[in-house]
Amino acid sequence: MSDVDDDFLPPISLDMLKTLLPHRYPMLLVDRIVDVTPTAGAVGIKCVTINEPFFQGHFPEMAVMPGVLIIEAMAQTAAAYTAYADKVDTDGKIVLFMGVEKAKFRRPVIPGDQMRIQISVTNRRPPVWKYEGKAFVDGKLVAEAAFGAMLTAPPKG
Repeated sequence: MSDVDDDFLPPISLDMLKTLLPHRYPMLLVDRIVDVTPTAGAVGIKCVTINEPFFQGHFPEMAVMPGVLIIEAMAQTAAAYTAYADKVDTDGKIVLFMGVEKAKFRRPVIPGDQMRIQISVTNRRPPVWKYEGKAFVDGKLVAEAAFGAMLTAPPKG
């Protein structure tokens, strides 16, 4: 019996994320990726802290993570997962949103929360991928969306 499980890949650490994604602080919105299934999807982890720069203005009297950043965290989880699991060469390329559909925000995400971001691939036609994402805090659904992304060379200029 093999020690390697062909149904799962090792987790993606923060250091490895930095090799897969061009994002850096303050726009790197996923801390690690766990439960990586080669053809299906993965779970990203985002530990939300009061030190996030967007909390200074959203909202000073009641800190709430902006919904667009929750979707961005889903997209980053999906992009890193795809580069890792599909062995996509992202060197010198960027991933751009193609569309977001069915976005729903069910509960606020606040400092101290740990988001578990489940992404699954719904369509794979490189250089285009489509995904479904769901974010949970304490096992409760906080947001969901379907989105598409494309791997491309950065715009010139």
